[in-house]
Amino acid sequence: MLAKHNTGLRIVSIGGGTGLSTLLSGLKEYVGEESSIPDWIDLLTAVVTVTDDGGSSGRLREEFQILAPGDIRNCIVALAEDRHLLTQLLRYRFESGGELSGHSIGNILLTALTDITGDFFEAIKVISEVLAIKGRIFPSTMENARLVAKLTDGRTIEGESKITAARSHIEKLWLAPPYCKPLPETLEAIKQAHIITIGPGSLYTSIMPNLLVDGIVEAICNSSAIKIYICNIMTQPGETEGFGGEDHIRALFDYSPNLKLDYVFANSAPISHSLREKYFADGSVPVEFGEKAEAMFAGSEFKIIRSDFLSEDGVVRHDPQKLAQVIIDLYLTDVFGMPRFEITDLSHIEITC
Repeated sequence: MLAKHNTGLRIVSIGGGTGLSTLLSGLKEYVGEESSIPDWIDLLTAVVTVTDDGGSSGRLREEFQILAPGDIRNCIVALAEDRHLLTQLLRYRFESGGELSGHSIGNILLTALTDITGDFFEAIKVISEVLAIKGRIFPSTMENARLVAKLTDGRTIEGESKITAARSHIEKLWLAPPYCKPLPETLEAIKQAHIITIGPGSLYTSIMPNLLVDGIVEAICNSSAIKIYICNIMTQPGETEGFGGEDHIRALFDYSPNLKLDYVFANSAPISHSLREKYFADGSVPVEFGEKAEAMFAGSEFKIIRSDFLSEDGVVRHDPQKLAQVIIDLYLTDVFGMPRFEITDLSHIEITC
């Protein structure tokens, strides 16, 4: 348990894809002067995977030899003021059918600023300062790494998008080149954190690439922060078909065996029949945390937190406000013994293991 402190809360969120940006959009409401708890989150840091090689990001990586900008852009947008015209501009995607079709303005802007400044990280800082985002964004590595997987069918596939498209279970995952280094700022942020969140997001292509960067898992393990893994609500075709909650957790420990978790978040809210059918047609089903998960991890140091984390709006996603509320209140309960600010009613939360 962390010692009580009088300064603001420091949170590090690790991941990528829409999962990380969803979480950040909820946490940012507790940052700064406009927070419902003034200045409670003093420093919010996102550590973001940069191995994406599909879509707009992949095309820009190939042409300009830069790190993948897409997940970074999503996090910038998530931490910015939604009403800001420049935020809307970063979201804009060309759909003309020409050479720009599919490209995001945000991706192009990050690429251009990288060329101007000569540094991808500097480009992120420039856009972040212009939009006055409520947090910091660090690429998990500054090396132009690619994700490589050995599949259970014997194939070895290079490239995040190709790994997912292969539609085979993953036996082993690594980065090329190996031993990619993180930013020193990332390691320091993890060391100073009060809370570290991992996920939500694609298990093998949004979360694992961060853990494969040399030194990040060790830094997480050595940190005294409360550590939370936010499990996906649905399985993902090409990555986690047939996975229950226990399989997600086991895979996480496979790549970070010394990791000590405090909480695992699992959605308990039912998904509508129409959406279940829509996802089932694509080979995706809800991730279950049943007796098998409880039996496998009985006696473990972490607790499984079952709660309504669901947002349904044509797609199944985590609700950013629900996630943020439970994260903050669990921390307050853990450190101070009770929810200090009555952010949310914890009575509906089921805690097991």
